[in-house]
Amino acid sequence: MVEWMILPFKRYADFTGRSRRMEYWSFMLLNIGVYILLALVMFATGASMASLASADAANPLALYSVFFSGIGLVFFVWWLVTIVPGIAVAVRRLHDRDMSGWWLLGFFVANLVPLVNMIAGIVFLVLMLLPGTAGPNQYGPDPKDPDGAEVFA
Repeated sequence: MVEWMILPFKRYADFTGRSRRMEYWSFMLLNIGVYILLALVMFATGASMASLASADAANPLALYSVFFSGIGLVFFVWWLVTIVPGIAVAVRRLHDRDMSGWWLLGFFVANLVPLVNMIAGIVFLVLMLLPGTAGPNQYGPDPKDPDGAEVFA
């Protein structure tokens, strides 16, 4: 399971080929786990509450001091580390469904529109849960059975 979690880091900026559901969801599980752990540490240490208490109430931007101090900075660094492999594994997952990676940009733009974002989020979730196309497709061999195409050739 751990191999699947770190595989997107090994294929850091590889936007070609296909990725299995296991790779995508293991990476998402790792991200969710890290974010929950960081949130628990942030709230257990009271770091966020201290930053909020010391923030200037007259300055509306003072709220952002929570995000760029202490554990909030670790949140930001983790996000920076995982944004490229996260996009890459999502594109490869769409390739596994025989869809262009440009669909990811479409889902991102749809998430900017109120009410449409909920529908787009559900559609994206369903696409990520569906199995990939069996056998090779235009984006490469089947990641579950990369040698299966040559058996009947």
